[in-house]
Amino acid sequence: RQSVTKDTFRQYRILGKGGFGEVCACQVRATGKMYACKKLEKKRIKKRKGEAMALNEKQILEKVNSRFVVRVVLSWGERGGPGPALTAGVGAQVSLAYAYETKDALCLVLTIMNGGDLKFHIYNMGNPGFEDERVVFYAAEICCGLQHLHQEGIVYR
Repeated sequence: RQSVTKDTFRQYRILGKGGFGEVCACQVRATGKMYACKKLEKKRIKKRKGEAMALNEKQILEKVNSRFVVRVVLSWGERGGPGPALTAGVGAQVSLAYAYETKDALCLVLTIMNGGDLKFHIYNMGNPGFEDERVVFYAAEICCGLQHLHQEGIVYR
């Protein structure tokens, strides 16, 4: 098994920013496969005393394997919450593919999720909101995601 470093990947545009860093698109040089790289800046983690939370997020991502759990958001600073918020819901399965660190950051390389998140679709796809049938479908998927998290001993807040 080869070690994974920042040189394993080509880095592309920033997809989003959070309280501890940013998420950018990246590509494995050897295979061309695309991922999302979540870079958690060590200085920000230390300043906010988030070491345990960062480790917890990595461990949760390693453990979760459900198509109903679609992303993990760093909620520190974004929502004022105490830890990672797992969003159970609609979309492709997101899992931890690689993890590595640089001098300045902890990097979690995740399956990339195309198509935006549910909030985007609620507000930017025509009239705000969804038809009742779609709401029922999404609610059922969210329940399945929560069930998987609870089966794994992960408490969703």
